[in-house]
Amino acid sequence: MEKNIDFDKFFVKSDLIPAIIQEKSTGEVLMLAYMNKESMKKTFETGYTWFWSRSRQELWNKGATSGHLQKVIEIFGDCDDDTLLITVEQTGAACHTGNHSCFYTQLK
Repeated sequence: MEKNIDFDKFFVKSDLIPAIIQEKSTGEVLMLAYMNKESMKKTFETGYTWFWSRSRQELWNKGATSGHLQKVIEIFGDCDDDTLLITVEQTGAACHTGNHSCFYTQLK
């Protein structure tokens, strides 16, 4: 992955930015999580997703304990530099409930 990223520009408005995780092979949206600057850097460094847990107030590597890893394929910043779209190769379920995607409850 590209190494010359201006990480600071993504955190001008907030210390956390949303990261939308999409499965590359299917286009399915798997989850939404939040990244701080450190987790974004670790994602670029390792090639696997890292997030900031708002409930636990700590970094977490998605799938490190469950084995349901997300290998990063591409990362896109939006037009305002305040949201990321990350395409991944998902191993196992993306959702902590065991569902493949966190978006399994249809409201309408």
